[in-house]
Amino acid sequence: MKNEALIMSWRHEEQIAHIHGWDFSHIQDRYAEEDDLPWDYRQVIETCLTKQTRLLDLDTGGGEFLLSLDHPRRQMAATEEYPPNVALCRERLLPLGVDFRPASAMGPLPFPAESFDMVINRHADLCPQEISRVLKKDGVFVTQQVGAENDRALVELLLQPAPPIPFPNNRLKPVAEKFERAGFEILRGEEAFRPIRFWDVGALVWFARVIPWEFPGFSVDACLDRLLLAQQILERDGVISGTIHRFLLVARKK
Repeated sequence: MKNEALIMSWRHEEQIAHIHGWDFSHIQDRYAEEDDLPWDYRQVIETCLTKQTRLLDLDTGGGEFLLSLDHPRRQMAATEEYPPNVALCRERLLPLGVDFRPASAMGPLPFPAESFDMVINRHADLCPQEISRVLKKDGVFVTQQVGAENDRALVELLLQPAPPIPFPNNRLKPVAEKFERAGFEILRGEEAFRPIRFWDVGALVWFARVIPWEFPGFSVDACLDRLLLAQQILERDGVISGTIHRFLLVARKK
């Protein structure tokens, strides 16, 4: 009976799993990550901002982070390509005066050359040539990226055999080298591996369903034996743990 109730609750999490903007509040008190990175992405950006900075946020999600910055709305621009988030950005950003345009972060970006003093990008695709094109000379690019090894222990827990790493080259060194070749000076580069923790299996189910590129083919029914194993780990250790992979890159256009 206990397992039947758990499985029903997991199937409910699977059914309701969706992403609105980039909002993980549904599992906010049931998991934790990025609470001990050795840098503060917001602080890195804010140290470079002035009220005159023309700022572009690539793959803004629903604009949540961009709007949280204390920066004039008329000096902000943003792109997003995921259709539900595009609709959200049109509803949320355009009335505030933010220059929002639907587009992929891989480009082409729908802005003239040398339009921005700063481009920011958190956990989105990168095209160094397009970023260089829209930045002014001496403009700054700041990104926090999800690295290649992200969540691999969790993937291996839920999916057997584990699928290939989806973005194997997304690591600090090769990405920094791409930006150098595109005419950037690297001002700062850091890489970190930190814990991610879940305090119930349902939260892990929801998490895996909203990031299918890391957990391809995952479903409660297809992975039921692995979820029951995760439940055993939770009951034994009080937590299900994995490791996130992040890196920070700050570069200036020469």
